[in-house]
Amino acid sequence: QVQLVESGGGLVQAGGSLRISCAASGRTFSIVLLGWFRQAPGKEREFLAAIRRSTGSTYYTDSVEGRFTISRDSAKNTVYLQMNSLKPEDTAVYYCAAARTNSDYRGPYDSWGQGTQVTVSS
Repeated sequence: QVQLVESGGGLVQAGGSLRISCAASGRTFSIVLLGWFRQAPGKEREFLAAIRRSTGSTYYTDSVEGRFTISRDSAKNTVYLQMNSLKPEDTAVYYCAAARTNSDYRGPYDSWGQGTQVTVSS
């Protein structure tokens, strides 16, 4: 089992930056991919970015590439999402996820965190 805990969400003005974190615990050695998703009210969950644990290769959805950066600290078993040039439409609950048996960054993911709220004011 892998447990994931997100932190760092909050309220930020449009154009600002925020970094959210996800700490993994448990059978972290089994993680193949770590990803970030978000879900806004009334919308489906959306893939944002993923990082491959072994190589550090990163993957992004088009809507955030160039604004968001995913990174990892292997020693801390933590993955980050640096978000720049934030827009009101980035407001959502942001979730961290881990894949242990799948190598496709698009999913599916096995474990999910509880989410952290990010609100961008205009």
